[in-house]
Amino acid sequence: MILPLLTYGTTDINYVLYSQNRKDIKISVDLVNGVEVYTPENLEGAKVKELIKKKSPWILTKLRELNEVQISVQPKEFVSGEKFPYLGRHYRLKVHKEPIEKAKLQFKQGKFIAVVLQNWSQEQTNHFLEGEFIQWYRTHGTSKIKERADKYQAILGVQSNSISLRTQHKRWGTCTPSGDIYINWRLVMAPVKVMDYVIVHELVHLLVAEHNEHFWKTVQSILPDYQQRKEWLRVHGMELHNIG
Repeated sequence: MILPLLTYGTTDINYVLYSQNRKDIKISVDLVNGVEVYTPENLEGAKVKELIKKKSPWILTKLRELNEVQISVQPKEFVSGEKFPYLGRHYRLKVHKEPIEKAKLQFKQGKFIAVVLQNWSQEQTNHFLEGEFIQWYRTHGTSKIKERADKYQAILGVQSNSISLRTQHKRWGTCTPSGDIYINWRLVMAPVKVMDYVIVHELVHLLVAEHNEHFWKTVQSILPDYQQRKEWLRVHGMELHNIG
């Protein structure tokens, strides 16, 4: 999504703007979606910024509070038997400790196989495997994301400047004014239909900058059940933050 920017003092506040059929302005701040601003349709941009600036002290307080919140999802322990999601399915991890010089992680025959150094502590194993899993998700996810994006770009008749995976703690996707699309690498853990929703959402921004009625109707024309996919992220999104 294209993120407007407001500077308050020395702090930059990125927010998502939703233009809706409503009479008042609403500002929401949460851990996953960050700052979201809901405004009446046709409200002038200068007026929107003025209203947000008035609420900036409250927004900054909420953001500071969220930064102190510990995610209530148990981090992975990287031991044999633990399951790791990929495209909505879960695959078991098997860890072998052997007298080797270089550790490695592979995905073979429907499971993750890790071979680590025999004298490693669990902390060393965790540190290595967390990095390997993140790299594995990013490598395999990049090709999958591009495959899905190509499909929907053809349907929508648009072409992004680029599409890539990034670490985004409070965004599932971003579309820059220059047409570059960044997708949160954690999405490759989610079901493909959820990944598709985020991809379509960002691609539609190449046609419609704001989250207005035309934007959502375009999304719905491609994904009639987009609200269910969006709800999955709201309910299960934090579960994808137990790595990295």
